[in-house]
Amino acid sequence: MTASGDFTPESERVTRQLRDEILDGVRQPGSRLVERELAEALGVSRLPVREALKTLVAEGLVTPRPRTWAVVREFTASDVADLHEVQSTLETLSFRLAAQRHTRAGLHKLRANLDAELEAAQAGDAVRARRAAADFHQTVTSLAANELLNELERVLRSRLRWLLGQHDDLLGVAREHETLYQAIAERDVQRVEALVLKHLASSRSAALGHRTQSRI
Repeated sequence: MTASGDFTPESERVTRQLRDEILDGVRQPGSRLVERELAEALGVSRLPVREALKTLVAEGLVTPRPRTWAVVREFTASDVADLHEVQSTLETLSFRLAAQRHTRAGLHKLRANLDAELEAAQAGDAVRARRAAADFHQTVTSLAANELLNELERVLRSRLRWLLGQHDDLLGVAREHETLYQAIAERDVQRVEALVLKHLASSRSAALGHRTQSRI
């Protein structure tokens, strides 16, 4: 029970914790997720753990195994290529619509995401910087003011957040976001479209370098 009286089901709390640990790299691809072990570590019964694993399987972050365990998903090169193709289509549209339709309040939120990312990147805090970078992209989608686009983003959110975290150049990504923010704020649609294509290309290159480095 929180101070405000709102109750968060244990399954949601467990799901959020496991999701964060996977996306933040605490739980590495291929690592085992055993119901009994997780329940003991998190101080809960096995039922909320089971429900959390089902949710994470549906989100594409976990691969089920027989009976009572699973593993953190290992994204193949083909998986990553598929994600990049979908990301390119969705985000090109999202950024363009955001430039056309953003509100003052929405732009203020986007600036807050950017400031958080810049601060974390300058401090070398990879977890906070990557989380803020993903928040930046999510806010852009909300600024697009297209409910179907938002629905698609929610379905793919965990996998896209994983993909957005596959880079090591924290400050470089933050600076690209800063340039995109300025173009969105100025409603410069043509410039936004050019910048987002460049941003997606550099993201693909960074992801390839990150995967290569992680295998060494």
